[in-house]
Amino acid sequence: MIELFSYNWEVRRDWFDWCREIENEELLKERKGGMGSILKNLYHVVDCEQIWMNQLQGKPVLMKDVHTVSTLDEVICFSENTRQQTEQFLSLWIPAYDKKEFNMKTRSGRTYSFTYKKVLQHVVAHEIHHIGQLSVWAREIGKKPVSSDYIFR
Repeated sequence: MIELFSYNWEVRRDWFDWCREIENEELLKERKGGMGSILKNLYHVVDCEQIWMNQLQGKPVLMKDVHTVSTLDEVICFSENTRQQTEQFLSLWIPAYDKKEFNMKTRSGRTYSFTYKKVLQHVVAHEIHHIGQLSVWAREIGKKPVSSDYIFR
């Protein structure tokens, strides 16, 4: 599983580099789909990673309103901190965690149960989904998107 997280982090870093070539106004511009802007989409994938990883570890979840994020550097710093914590957690992974149950309760009171492995798979797939949205938006503004090709990176 660490390989897929590493892949996502590599693609995310490439998107950060891509964003450095774009005006901040363009990064914040409201768009259809996703989280509504390039910067919010990037923040959202990092935020979801930290939420799920902290929940699996029984750590407090950091809560920040995505609408208060206004610079690429904020998102990059958040990403670096989250990545370090996730890497540390994954480095301690043992096979028994694949089947370990994680229970969560929604705001409405409904309870769900997932294996830790299923949660990790969700986090990976979630980021890939949102990175695809960035590719669409890149093309809409006439820019070449970052390659997300898993084999030929």
